[in-house]
Amino acid sequence: MGMDHVQRDIQPIQKENIMKINFALIIVLAGITTALTMVVRIPIPATEGYLNLGDMAVVFCGLLIGSRWGLLAGAIGSATADLIGGFFIFIPITFFAKGLEAYIAGTLGKKNPYWLGLAGIAMVCVYFIAELFLPNMGFAAAVTELPFNVVQAFIGAIGGWAVYKGVIIAFPKPPSNKV
Repeated sequence: MGMDHVQRDIQPIQKENIMKINFALIIVLAGITTALTMVVRIPIPATEGYLNLGDMAVVFCGLLIGSRWGLLAGAIGSATADLIGGFFIFIPITFFAKGLEAYIAGTLGKKNPYWLGLAGIAMVCVYFIAELFLPNMGFAAAVTELPFNVVQAFIGAIGGWAVYKGVIIAFPKPPSNKV
């Protein structure tokens, strides 16, 4: 009776702390994603878009904190970069594309890194389809952006996986403290 009572009292506190930690991680990782997206910007003159390294952070978010929380961190961070950078029309598109990329990375990429390719392909497809219908873009702009988005997805998958593996090696999971 004694230990069950203690464990029942501690469990709600632990769940509340886990939620706080997850929200803090979302905020920190979203900030890192925004920064990484904005710091390295390689312009694409034909479309006024840019190539960036933010996908490394998006993939890392999914791998590190899982599909649901990683989706939020990657999507919020990338959409915030669009907001700050003045790409307002892309904010909802980016939120969806990067969220999907992080979700797939967190769901399938953790099991097998080859699935990170699917995460990148999903992101590329969302942008391609969206650009087909955006004002002042259309088919020509979508095709022009396509190889840049593929390169960005490839760098994001490889870089995100490498950073994730480095973090896992540097900070292995602590042993369980079950009572």
